[in-house]
Amino acid sequence: MPNRPDRLRLTDRLEISRALTGLWQVADIERNGTTIDPDTGADWLAAYAAAGFDTFDMADHYGSAEIIAGRLLARGTRALALTKWCPAPGPMTPQVVRAGVTERLQRLGVERVDLLQFHWWTFEHPAWLDALHELARLRDEGLIGELGVTNFDAAHFNLALSDGVPLRTNQVSFSLMDRRAAGDLAAVCERHGAWILGYGTLNGGFLADKWVGQPEPARIDDWSKMKYRRFIDAAGGWAAFQAVLGAAAQVARKHGVSVSNVATRWVLEQARVAGVIIGARLGENFHAADNLRLFSFALDDEDRATLAAGFAATTPIPGDCGDEYRRPPFLTASGDLSHHLSEVPRAFAPQAVAGGARVLTGSKWEDIAGYCRAQRIGDRILVSGTTAVAGLARAVAPADAGAQTTYILDRIIAAVTSLGGRAEDIARTRIYITDEADVMAVSAAHGRVFGAVKPANTLVRVAGLIGDHRVEIEAEAILRG
Repeated sequence: MPNRPDRLRLTDRLEISRALTGLWQVADIERNGTTIDPDTGADWLAAYAAAGFDTFDMADHYGSAEIIAGRLLARGTRALALTKWCPAPGPMTPQVVRAGVTERLQRLGVERVDLLQFHWWTFEHPAWLDALHELARLRDEGLIGELGVTNFDAAHFNLALSDGVPLRTNQVSFSLMDRRAAGDLAAVCERHGAWILGYGTLNGGFLADKWVGQPEPARIDDWSKMKYRRFIDAAGGWAAFQAVLGAAAQVARKHGVSVSNVATRWVLEQARVAGVIIGARLGENFHAADNLRLFSFALDDEDRATLAAGFAATTPIPGDCGDEYRRPPFLTASGDLSHHLSEVPRAFAPQAVAGGARVLTGSKWEDIAGYCRAQRIGDRILVSGTTAVAGLARAVAPADAGAQTTYILDRIIAAVTSLGGRAEDIARTRIYITDEADVMAVSAAHGRVFGAVKPANTLVRVAGLIGDHRVEIEAEAILRG
């Protein structure tokens, strides 16, 4: 058996252990008000680092994880601190973004964050792209080593990359029970040279030998298992889970390793996966020896066929990566997040006008040409022709019509929701493109959003659009209660 985990160099600035140590359970340990002593916590992290598991993943909301990691780094221990910034949606000015990064630096006690990963709750609020470009500037300034995101779906990850944001990683759920990342996201990563960091690979600890053949638990107390029990239910329930677990156990017996090893190894071998994040219950369990077995074997065709037979009993997790945080079914520890999302400020503030309301986006053309982004009259909302514009005039992702379509539809839905409607209320869209070669990319982006709604639609190729715009879309919504 190897005595150190494998490593991977993502860029000249960042080389990681392919088995990362996840610190999200620090928040669970501390949820009753007790705080882990930083020096004691640093001692626990030092044991992982000594075993070669020196790449730690954390976030601004993982309790005192950043402070504990900072105490470890202050001792001079060779380790990497990968953290996340998860701001509330709102204006993303340079000052707001710098303050978020500065807080990460202060809590870690470092001059540069090795990998800063950005999370955004709802893409209907366009400030996420402004934030990423500002983070890229801070990377150039030297405050950030490399830049990533977390829980981005394939379309928005592609949009950011196509708009020139130097993203290296996207951290998403990836396991034998949740295989979404192996699809469109892996293809986007392949196209742009980006990487996936997989979390939830053990499905909250359920993908383990002790659950093989066991009855469904009647009570669950820790956050991680509460969350991943929802994934099991979404994938077909306990019987479907046991089919996958039984297949993993068969492969594990063949190689003389644990079910957890097989589950994690399967993710590690998927295309464009840079590393897997294995959660640690600091001070309770230390699995470094078992985790090293990840690198003592590889899956063969027979193993993959055995696992595929188990997958056949499951239902694919709905949606794309990260959708579990943004729309039903909400697969989180706390369950339904609709109340949280309803508190997110609308992207546009409605203005009352005679007989209805309207929204403006601040574009200079709204005053020059005398129009609004959208207007509500009774139960109808009319949305003007919309292009992929960031700031006052910059065309987003000028070489990618599909990415522009994604951005445009976010703006249209934001206008409709700001006026009291829903995406499901959109009854007609009209699409104008300049290049027939873009039809498939534009149509696929439209279908990703409206595949279930299926509004009436017209797509027309026109002689040209202004500037670098490849797509323009207008829409009509009818509020149906």
